[in-house]
Amino acid sequence: MQPTSLLHRAIRRLQLTTKQVNGGYYKGTRSGAMGRHTKHGQYIIDWDKVRTYVVPDLAGFQLTPFVTKKMEPTRGEFPGSSPLDGKAYLENWKRVNGED
Repeated sequence: MQPTSLLHRAIRRLQLTTKQVNGGYYKGTRSGAMGRHTKHGQYIIDWDKVRTYVVPDLAGFQLTPFVTKKMEPTRGEFPGSSPLDGKAYLENWKRVNGED
């Protein structure tokens, strides 16, 4: 079964994934190289390529962070054990689904 010609054109415009092409395709992360490798296995950073962020002066800034500092710690659903504990999982399953 083949897709219609209209759908086929729409699929061609989508980005390729690594599963749609052969083994030589590497998508990458668009991060770019910040330096270069030497022949001795070291890495030399080129400081002209390193990203720097200019932070404005925040003196007298009126906005506050999204999370308040007054929040009390919350308790998890698994007191005294971890969620990966099998016993806690089975107890939770029996509570939700009933005894078998």
